Amino acid sequence: MDKRIDTITPTDAVSLPGLFYKRVQRSKDAVAYRYFDADKEKWLDLTWGEMAAEVARWKEALKRENLAYGDRVGLMLRNCQHWVMYEQAALALGLVIVPLYTNDRADNIAYIAQHADLKVILFDTEEQWLALKESLDQFGNVKRFVSIHYIKDPSEPRLKPRSEWLPESAPPLEQPTIDKQALASIVYTSGTTGRPKGVMLSHNNILSNAYACSQCEAFYTSDQFLSFLPLSHMFERTAGYYMPMLVGATVNYARAVDKLAEDLQTIHPTVLVTVPRIFERVRNKIKDQLEHKSPIARKLFNMAVETGWLRYQIKQKKASWHPRVLLWPLLNVLVAKKIMGKLGGRMRLAVSGGAPLTFEIAQMFIGLGLNISQGYGMTESSPVVCTNRLADNEPASVGQVLPGVQVKLGERNELLVKGDNVMLGYWQNEEATKETIDADGWLHTGDVARIDGEHIYITGRIKEIIVLANGEKVPPSDIEMAIGNDSLFEQAMVIGEGKPYLSALLVLNREHWNELAAELAVNANDTAVLNSEKVTSAVVSRIAAQLSNFPGYAKIPRVYCMLSPWTIEEGLITPKMSLKRNKILEKYAAQVEELYAGH
Repeated sequence: MDKRIDTITPTDAVSLPGLFYKRVQRSKDAVAYRYFDADKEKWLDLTWGEMAAEVARWKEALKRENLAYGDRVGLMLRNCQHWVMYEQAALALGLVIVPLYTNDRADNIAYIAQHADLKVILFDTEEQWLALKESLDQFGNVKRFVSIHYIKDPSEPRLKPRSEWLPESAPPLEQPTIDKQALASIVYTSGTTGRPKGVMLSHNNILSNAYACSQCEAFYTSDQFLSFLPLSHMFERTAGYYMPMLVGATVNYARAVDKLAEDLQTIHPTVLVTVPRIFERVRNKIKDQLEHKSPIARKLFNMAVETGWLRYQIKQKKASWHPRVLLWPLLNVLVAKKIMGKLGGRMRLAVSGGAPLTFEIAQMFIGLGLNISQGYGMTESSPVVCTNRLADNEPASVGQVLPGVQVKLGERNELLVKGDNVMLGYWQNEEATKETIDADGWLHTGDVARIDGEHIYITGRIKEIIVLANGEKVPPSDIEMAIGNDSLFEQAMVIGEGKPYLSALLVLNREHWNELAAELAVNANDTAVLNSEKVTSAVVSRIAAQLSNFPGYAKIPRVYCMLSPWTIEEGLITPKMSLKRNKILEKYAAQVEELYAGH
């Protein structure tokens, strides 16, 4: 692997379009992006020079819309090269980017369009257009809708397909003159309660954060990133888009999450920006496969993980040498190398964020030879606050603070953050801004933490604590995460506020439910048996097995099971897959009442 380092500093870049311009100057003929062309049925490359020519066309098209400096423009795209072209063109004109979730509800998109006063919206498919049309009367200030695919709608003169909107050619890009403190993006957080808030991020917020991330490990111009987390989330945008641009790496756009396994085999990425759910799915698949293999195969797998973890502990100077590590070369060939091959075979770093990664899953993958660095952040901090360094990696923690970022513990051990990465505030919401950023400039995260040496540990949410009738305080997310380690459970919500004990609302995985039903000799297609005594007893036992290491309060004696997943469309989860607890409680109020009947 070529280990050339060519990082652009924020001082050189000044702004986000300035960064793009500098990267084009330095790496004109290098491959910037790789994507799959469905028509040609093959992967295609785009160099930085080719990207610059395309950005110039998009810039000219936006210019012709006669927008004012600071106007907001939206984009509702899956990850692709067009995202970059549109965003860079808009930013170079001093416009403000507002990402829209591709899977969000039409009324939420309409709310954001009105609240941010969007002037142009770029979207992808006819399906999205039909969704937008449901609330078209609420898009009064939008001057132009642009579709990536060719869509015509005689009833809407503002709609133009990309092929007709873009000019054939445009003047070459010039070095932009955008102030680093200028507003670059408004990112609406998918709140679990109430309407989403628009987080205002400056060019300097995002640029300083991406640069700080790039300083945590060595990144090379030969690195290959595989981009699949939505670019509408700041985690992917900062770590999987701007950081690769800073270091001159190539970004490969995955075709879809359900094709991720194939794309890993094709692209052979060296760096993956990901979320715990991906590791959970891979782990569950491995567990399922092992159940159908011989006891020897299972023993070999466990030996590989244990030996690999011991090697890792020795390397981290947390354990002394043991002769068992001499087995590693054999176990690596028989077990670990095969699993790493499924991840592309040359991944040297997987950055996990967006949600907590359980220690057991991290331990398994690290034991098999994958370098996982768990980090932590929030949209309001652009978003990364801290991440583990591979030289001092404590998987149970969310790592050490980024260069240039300060942290401290406030009241009730709330994690507070200060630095260039802290947002400007919430769009048109001074009250919420004052509640979140105090007079001294500290961002209040709402997360409870402890700091041990240089490592930060997130231990709960201030507002997401269940207080039982006996006064016991219970963090539900930790328990829900543990329950999710069993493949039977697709979604889980722990409840019990003001009650004598905890209960859980559970969505079962259809395939694993069929297996459990067969074991219990009940009809899997009869939904009535889901909450029969026989089934709930078995489910409670499986949950107890997952919670065996938890304190005494984490007992769940009552459950309500279902097979229909909680969806964004129903308003039960956010686009980030966070539970809308109040909405779920509202929908299943009768079932919750039954769980506590007579107690």
